[in-house]
Amino acid sequence: QVQLVESGGGLVQAGGSLRLSCAASGRTFTTYAMGWFRQAPGKEREFVAGIRWSGGLTYLADSVKGRFTISRDNSKNTVYLQMNSLKPEDTAVYYCAARLSATFRPRWTDQQWYDSWGQGTQVTVSS
Repeated sequence: QVQLVESGGGLVQAGGSLRLSCAASGRTFTTYAMGWFRQAPGKEREFVAGIRWSGGLTYLADSVKGRFTISRDNSKNTVYLQMNSLKPEDTAVYYCAARLSATFRPRWTDQQWYDSWGQGTQVTVSS
């Protein structure tokens, strides 16, 4: 199993930046990929960004391309989501997720593809 703990959420003004962290523990050697999702009040959970653990291949949702960056530090078993040029519509609870088994074609946007989830961290962007 892999346990995930998110941190770094908070309140920022529009145009500001914030970096979220997701610390993984447990059987991290089995982890194939990590992803970030977010859920705003009254909306469905949506994919934000994903990263393959080995090699660092990334995939971003169109809504955050050019503004967000996903990265990882293998030595710390931690994945980051750097969020720049934040907009009020970015306000949501952000969740970290892990896919343990490798697949030839990652299903980044499919929630059911992931095996483990963190508890989430609140990000609020004011106007």
